[in-house]
Amino acid sequence: MTDKSFGILLAVAAGVLWSTIGLSIKSLEQANVFQILFYRSIFICIFIGLLLHFFFRFNFLDLLKNWISYTFGGTALFFAYIGGIYALLTTSAANALLLFACAPIFTAILSPIFLTEIISLRTLLSIFIAFLGVLIMVWSDFGGGDWKGNLSAIISAMGFSFFTINLRINKHLQMLPSVFSSGIIASIVAFLIILFSNSSFQLIDKDFIIIFILGVFQVGGGLVLYTLGSKFVPATQLTLLMLGEVFLGPVWVWAFIGEEILYNTILGGSLICFAVLYNALYSNTGNLMQ
Repeated sequence: MTDKSFGILLAVAAGVLWSTIGLSIKSLEQANVFQILFYRSIFICIFIGLLLHFFFRFNFLDLLKNWISYTFGGTALFFAYIGGIYALLTTSAANALLLFACAPIFTAILSPIFLTEIISLRTLLSIFIAFLGVLIMVWSDFGGGDWKGNLSAIISAMGFSFFTINLRINKHLQMLPSVFSSGIIASIVAFLIILFSNSSFQLIDKDFIIIFILGVFQVGGGLVLYTLGSKFVPATQLTLLMLGEVFLGPVWVWAFIGEEILYNTILGGSLICFAVLYNALYSNTGNLMQ
């Protein structure tokens, strides 16, 4: 297996892990958004910190040495977190889902500007097919919603795009500390919001366990795989490969909770899966005209 094939496998695996997040969120009983963000971010910090120390033997003094790269990546990922949360609170799920899926489009626009990566025609075709699939999935529910929520979803997609580009710019560095930084930033912001809104930090046992799984295995584990894969796969292809989560998310909820899965979800999701598989197997990023 080549390095690029390994990176593609990691990016796809990250999307599969992230696709289970919706199932966990729907299984929570009492936790509110900022409690989820606060505790999840703490668990991400602990998980990534232990992984860096014991597995990668990372020298945490390098956080200061490369603080610009790590802080920028962490801040971009924080905007992806908070933009996504606000969007889901204030606009329709269909609007949010469609706008989140703009991440590969933003990355395709930004990559030639910040990187030397040229986008192949096959990758551009894959983006078009995937976006068409998302549009089919949400068509019946699309429209309406608060414009601020729609804008937040776009900010979330752009945040993830900038996070990905930052990974590629600094692929010579160990970039998991940027995920660690995002956890610190998000937990501080969530802590202040909970504190000054006079909300409670208390969770029931079931919610605590689910949020632990969210932080360590689903969000944290997915970000580890995605970050490691970023060393071998171009930025636009990375954001495209993880779109499998858009289709798989409703599938897990249907399989374990029994929530209805619609025909347009199956049709649109099939197009997304085709685009991801096509790009993973056949994309060539060496030349725009390939």
